[in-house]
Amino acid sequence: MTASPPVIPIVERCQALFEDLDLNAVKQWKAAAPGRKAIGYMPIYVPRELVHAAGMLSVGILGGGDQIEVIQGDAYYQSYICRIPRSTIELALTGRLDCLDGMLFPSICDVIRNLSGMWQILFKDKYVRYFDVPQNYEDAIGGTFYINELAALRDDLGKLRGAPITDDELNASIRVYNENRRAVQELYAYRARKPWQAPTSEVYLVLRAGMVLPPEEHTQLVRDYIDAADALPRPKRDNARVVLNGSFCEQPPLGLIKSIEMAGCYIVDDDFMLVTRWLLDDVPESGNPLEALSKAFLHRSATTAAKYDTKRADKGVFLLKQIKTSGAEGVIFAAPSFCDPALLERPMLQDVLSRHTVPHTAFKYAENTGQMAPIREQAGTFADSIKLWSAA
Repeated sequence: MTASPPVIPIVERCQALFEDLDLNAVKQWKAAAPGRKAIGYMPIYVPRELVHAAGMLSVGILGGGDQIEVIQGDAYYQSYICRIPRSTIELALTGRLDCLDGMLFPSICDVIRNLSGMWQILFKDKYVRYFDVPQNYEDAIGGTFYINELAALRDDLGKLRGAPITDDELNASIRVYNENRRAVQELYAYRARKPWQAPTSEVYLVLRAGMVLPPEEHTQLVRDYIDAADALPRPKRDNARVVLNGSFCEQPPLGLIKSIEMAGCYIVDDDFMLVTRWLLDDVPESGNPLEALSKAFLHRSATTAAKYDTKRADKGVFLLKQIKTSGAEGVIFAAPSFCDPALLERPMLQDVLSRHTVPHTAFKYAENTGQMAPIREQAGTFADSIKLWSAA
């Protein structure tokens, strides 16, 4: 009997973690040592280094996807609100998040701010914090504000574990996440070079595994996947190379990603789970850790619709750099329905792409989107048009 290629069990493990809404991996991690705690966080960005330095596991909560029927959650939000807060409430009310000792709600939009307030009312025995970020990028103003926010979170987590978090502990955790970020950057660079070897439907699952695994374990998993994927020759097709933009919060269904790929597109860059690569390079691993994290956020972090942009003239620069770095031929704007940040920014980015003659198309989805045929047809038509334009 022929053994399966090493990449298959890696992807199957990631798929199992992705489908496990009961967070059994988190429960197993907590059960392995007495007193362990886990802190959940919504998408985009939180300083996971602080959670790690407290000896806790940071757990990405990305909604229920298409695996859960929202019943109770619909009572908490209007029908014109995106689906991720409703499915997240559903996960909590049905006991699937009971293993979490706290929740962090990053500054994404008003809906998530509102969700943090609901959480405080519904789960009074849990630690809850709305984690704000600066809208001014001067060290003396926004930097000071952000350092104070980091210090408050650090103090809270120290109290939760029963001992203050030291600078040495935090610098050690910064080192761990620098290594994890490098591994993810290696994965993204590998996919951009050989997208037929590392399909995004697999890369996405590998990233999702990092939402429930300790960062050290995830770093090794990412590198194991790269090695395994490179060892398995896969057919190279004449697909269009595209950047996917707008999926930074409510994540697309796995079927949507597969549909885009089946339609003839190689996704060579995206904005899935930006917490894994929000900071663009290494954070200094010695000195004042809060100051280092603050400067990294202010001056070396990704640009997204959920982050306040102080310079209108810079709109689209980050996306254009993504296109150039990944060798993309076009952009697919895929935003969740009712996502104010993504849908408000989309016309401005489309204008920039039009001025630079970059092909683009757009659609909306929900995390439980079931009908993929129209999306596949639109993506397929877009891929065909790119090939026609490039040949003209």
